[in-house]
Amino acid sequence: MSLKDYQAKRNFSKTPEPKPEGLRAKKKPEVLIYTIQRHQASHLHFDLRLEEEGVLKSWAIPKSPPTEEGVKRLAVQTEDHPLGYEDFEGVIPEGEYGAGTVKLWDRGEYSPLETDPSKRVFEIRGEKLKGRFCLIKLKPKDKDDKNWLFFKLKSKK
Repeated sequence: MSLKDYQAKRNFSKTPEPKPEGLRAKKKPEVLIYTIQRHQASHLHFDLRLEEEGVLKSWAIPKSPPTEEGVKRLAVQTEDHPLGYEDFEGVIPEGEYGAGTVKLWDRGEYSPLETDPSKRVFEIRGEKLKGRFCLIKLKPKDKDDKNWLFFKLKSKK
């Protein structure tokens, strides 16, 4: 996966965000990173990040993440972020892409259960979110649409 879009949107001499350092080897390849960051930019939103193929796949969620079954949230896919971003907290300076305060909201691990280009089902083991969740790509109105639904699935009994 490429981090070109991430790099193109940032001036690393001005922003404290992590620079991509290329793909790095993991200590435990079976453990995948999950995090949600609370991002107070021009509008408050939450950034969902899931490790995949050496990067953090990212979605912006305009409302608080779903903690209960039956609650669906819009999730707009954004550019991939580098590994290391999952620990980032700080202030992105005014005038820079994403200017505002970034704080960790939840973190942990996840396991993919089903992955295809328009649907992802995964088990989250976070501090706040726990259980099976789903991302489903909405039918695009145009070719640049990146809208998904993010929701918690019913517990298996």
